[in-house]
Amino acid sequence: MTDDPVEPGPVPADDASSEALKVLGVALAVVAGFGVALQSRVNGTLADRVDSGFLAAAISFGSGLLWLALALVVSRRSRAALGQVVTRLREGGPRGGGLRWWECLGGAAGGFLVATQGLTVGALGVAIFIVAIVAGQSVSSLLVDRLGLAPGGVRLITVGRAVGPALTVVAVLVAVWGDLGSPATLALAVLPLLAGVGSAWQQAVNGRVRAAAGTGSGGIVAATFLNFVVGTAVLLVALGISVLVRGVPHGALPPEPLLYTGGLIGIAFIAISAAVVHRVGVLLLGLGMIAGQVVGALLLDVVTPGAQPPGAATYVGAALTLVAVAVPALTTRRRRR
Repeated sequence: MTDDPVEPGPVPADDASSEALKVLGVALAVVAGFGVALQSRVNGTLADRVDSGFLAAAISFGSGLLWLALALVVSRRSRAALGQVVTRLREGGPRGGGLRWWECLGGAAGGFLVATQGLTVGALGVAIFIVAIVAGQSVSSLLVDRLGLAPGGVRLITVGRAVGPALTVVAVLVAVWGDLGSPATLALAVLPLLAGVGSAWQQAVNGRVRAAAGTGSGGIVAATFLNFVVGTAVLLVALGISVLVRGVPHGALPPEPLLYTGGLIGIAFIAISAAVVHRVGVLLLGLGMIAGQVVGALLLDVVTPGAQPPGAATYVGAALTLVAVAVPALTTRRRRR
């Protein structure tokens, strides 16, 4: 007597819910990436007006820190979550939910990323800067997931997950190919490359801080606040060194309120990153944010008066970044089924 073939059953409700939450997390990562592109445009304009990239970055981080401090004042839940982070730090280790001191330094990577803009974009150009950031972030995201640094645990490197980062780098190269600068300045690209590596690590450790702070909005506010504290401190030190070397900036603070919204935009995308990294992992989070940055920069060029209209290569590159995000997600889903 032979057994009847087993018919595939319906997808369990828990798995379906998990897949839906992952799709939502990737969509939010794309929104966060658009915030990065918008913040870059705002802070870049502010830097031109104040004649200092370090001062513009310090204003951006400092204003965000003030908004988060106000949120802590009015939110008892956020203050309790921040106290939980302090408690986990005293436990000193991952066992039992503890937190190591270096896991609270994610904001330093954010400060370094902003600092590299002022140090290298003038010589490299925006195109090479973006390629270096994307390359560092894509490869580092794979390694960070493989080492299990994010709160979601270890995620193995598979063919599907490796194709996404490679395709992302190709997509950005296609989008900016016509704007690549002189090869003589490529040595400076090491700095944004390292900044991209640090960005993936920042997303992972911020997720750990958020996990230690607890679920809910309070934990997100606490993790974002700590990120801004560290990032602001790093940028103030960098600004002090810049003043000692180059002197006081000669620009003036502009009167337009919109040029001071970089901190609020930063709060939004850092909070999103801390909230979804445990669900989607650092790789998908990074790829989603890269897609949002490329597509967001394209849209900003389209709607900004006086901006150079994007060419066909830019549209092709933007489309390829969306494909690069979809490949690892679809591969993971197929493997589970």
